Amino acid sequence: MVDSVYKTELRANFTPGQSLPRVSTKLDSVRAYQFEVRFYGLPTEVGGNTLDLVAAAKQVSPIGGTVEDIVVDRVNDKLYYPGKFTPEALTITFDNQLLSRTSPTLWNWFKTIYDPVTGDLAKLSAPGGSSNRTFKANKMTIIELDNTNDPHAFIELYGVYPNSVRFSEKNYSTNEFSTIEVGFRYDFVDYDKYQL
Repeated sequence: MVDSVYKTELRANFTPGQSLPRVSTKLDSVRAYQFEVRFYGLPTEVGGNTLDLVAAAKQVSPIGGTVEDIVVDRVNDKLYYPGKFTPEALTITFDNQLLSRTSPTLWNWFKTIYDPVTGDLAKLSAPGGSSNRTFKANKMTIIELDNTNDPHAFIELYGVYPNSVRFSEKNYSTNEFSTIEVGFRYDFVDYDKYQL
C-alpha cells in the first residue's frame, strides 16, 4: 500500500495549537505579479532610459519553447529523438506613461528593425557598418521577486529584438491606461536562482 504524501509529509509533526504543518508554512510560491523587466545593451540610437522601461512593464507573456521531434521509423516501430529547440515569441505590455520616454524608446528600437518611413530593414547591422552596432539588445532579464521584493530568481533572454508593436485601442468609454504591446524574439533563454 502506498502512503499519501499529503498525510505523511505535508501534514507530518502537526500539533494543533503548538505547531503548523509543512503545507501551511513551506509551500509558498513565487507570485505572478512580483517581477521586474530589465534591458541591457540597447542600441544607442534608441535614445531612451532603460529605467523607464523597467517601470512601465506591466505584463509578460509566458516564456519558453519546445524541442522538435525527430521521428525515426524502423519496421513496425516509431521512435523519437530530440531535435532543434524553438523558442516561443515573447510579448510584454508596457504602460504608455506621460512623463517618461517609454513609447519613443520602444518605437525607435522597433525602427532599427524596420523603418516604415525609409523602408530600411535591420539598418544597424548593414554590410560594412561598425561591428559594435546591432539592433539586438545584449540581454533582457525578467527578475522574480520574493515577498520582501528582493530578487529570488531570474529568466535571462539573450540577443533580444522587437518584432512587433501594437498601440492599445483608443476609446472614450474605457477607464484604463493606454498601453504598448511589444513582441520580442530572442536567441537563447536561461533560468536560474539568485545565489544568497
